[in-house]
Amino acid sequence: MLDIFEKKMRLEIPTFQRQYVWRREHQWEPLWEDIARKFSEFIEDRKDAPVHFLGAMVIDQKQTQTGKVERRSVIDGQQRLTTFQIFLAAFRDFCRAEGLDDFAEECDAYVTNKGRMAESEVERFKVWPTLSDRAQFTSVILAGSKAALEAAYPLIREKYARKPLPRPRMVEAYLFFYDQLAEFFKGSEGIPAVAENMPLADRVEECFEALKTALKVVAIDLDREDDAQVIFETLNARGEPLLPADLLRNYIFLRAARQEEAQEKLYEQYWAGFDQIFWREEVTQGRLKRPRSDLFMQHFLASKQARDIPIKHLFVEYKYWIERDKPFLTVEDELIALVNQRDSYRRIAPDSDDQTFSKLAHFLDVFDVSTVYPPLLAMFDRGATDVEVLRAAEMLESYLIRRAVCGAETKAYNRIFMGLTRAIRESGPTAKVVYDYLSSLRSATDQWLSDEVFARAWMSSDIYNVLNNRRLTYILARVSETYRSAKTEVIKFDSQVTIEHVMPQSWIEHWPLQNGLQGVKDAWLRDEETPEILASKRRDNLIHTFGNLTLITGSLNSAIKHGAWVEKRAGILANSVLPINGRLSQYDSWDEATIEQRGHELLERALKIWPRAEPHLIAVPAEAE
Repeated sequence: MLDIFEKKMRLEIPTFQRQYVWRREHQWEPLWEDIARKFSEFIEDRKDAPVHFLGAMVIDQKQTQTGKVERRSVIDGQQRLTTFQIFLAAFRDFCRAEGLDDFAEECDAYVTNKGRMAESEVERFKVWPTLSDRAQFTSVILAGSKAALEAAYPLIREKYARKPLPRPRMVEAYLFFYDQLAEFFKGSEGIPAVAENMPLADRVEECFEALKTALKVVAIDLDREDDAQVIFETLNARGEPLLPADLLRNYIFLRAARQEEAQEKLYEQYWAGFDQIFWREEVTQGRLKRPRSDLFMQHFLASKQARDIPIKHLFVEYKYWIERDKPFLTVEDELIALVNQRDSYRRIAPDSDDQTFSKLAHFLDVFDVSTVYPPLLAMFDRGATDVEVLRAAEMLESYLIRRAVCGAETKAYNRIFMGLTRAIRESGPTAKVVYDYLSSLRSATDQWLSDEVFARAWMSSDIYNVLNNRRLTYILARVSETYRSAKTEVIKFDSQVTIEHVMPQSWIEHWPLQNGLQGVKDAWLRDEETPEILASKRRDNLIHTFGNLTLITGSLNSAIKHGAWVEKRAGILANSVLPINGRLSQYDSWDEATIEQRGHELLERALKIWPRAEPHLIAVPAEAE
């Protein structure tokens, strides 16, 4: 393990490499277990045990100016390499704290370079991490003691928080290894130290010997003719799995180096934003749960090529596209395109705080239609205005809502929206292109459904069982907005609204049929056509339709939920200030005719919200103008 740090050399982690991501449970603890096992074997004089290999590293040649410390570039293994340095810093500081200064100095020789250096403030570090990690790394290496590092990074607890905020990850790694070393050599409550009767200095000496001879790292030192990218791709599966975005970053910046473009400048100016937590956070898309960066890259590439890109083939497809089509003159041009599209994607991604596109982002999230991102990104990429994108988005929402309400197939959506992306690329980023394309779809699997088909489904579909709660809530909420007047206060809800059946689902026990007829349970299973069965079937057919559904912001107790209409109406109005419920007060009774009447009323509004209208007839928010 120590061999790689013996020589006076700087192991530089390229700018394009990801930040330090190793964690306690998955990496630090297993690594410590391996080290502690070898420590114990040497202390107990079992030095003939097999050597343990801690992993591999790939190091590439790097030109070094005369008079400066020799440099190498770490192509693979930077997480492991950085962790070794943090461990050695903790070991050094533990030895120093225990008065074992000779061992502390020896340990420090594997952490920092000694002797003359042209730029000692930089060249003294054996490992030089990426820009985003340097501050915490240098603090760990230079702190000199656990107490000093804890003072530099005190625990901070936010108001009302149960736990303090975590320290930077490298600081946490140092503290973990320091505590493990202290427990190993000194013991803790109820746990004796290993060979506690043996002098501490002797035990530490044996452990140094174990680090030198029993814990090995395979270091692959590349020659100039070796392809660093190919070797990197082969070995990257060890340690914390690399995301496709990590592989793409590596590929992009290796090409920048070959073309003699300024890597660090390009990273700071363009790529650094991708290393923010937002882009590494895992989100759900369909059946996948992936980091946002991967999903964005998938949509970016699909929008550029107008074809479906399986996410598991993302890296290979991207590399093939770059090498086959050569779409950019320079890596900087490539990064500019990525950043522009990244910013556009963030405007329409879930939880967008962009005032212009937040409603669109919410719709795309609720209906989980990731296939719509590529055509929208293509519009942004081709220079469409916000107004044009919003008009196109309104048509896309109309297309999708109508098909959802009608229970239409979705399996062709990849083909449909890749075709739309192609149309935008070829004919221009206008809402008219989107309208013409959607209007041209004619088959049952892809058509933009007519007002007649939409109205029929709206009035008769068992919609409560067709759409999930989020999607049904979205539709009812959009309809509710149309009841607001200029004087109506806009309500923002702190709690999620719930869907309420105005006539309860269990109507047989609580809401008798008209004319005193007794309701029949499971009437749809009966072939007889008695008045009771026919009336029960009609009611059952209407109970889950739009006309009988509303939204409330509170909850109704059982007595009110199943009570007579006068009580139910009062309960709904008391538990919701949503505009959609204001008109319920005008109904003196609630029966099948009322449900159909309200269904028609809501339908008229739905047809205006989701029309099959040409672009110039679509209104857009004032802030987009």
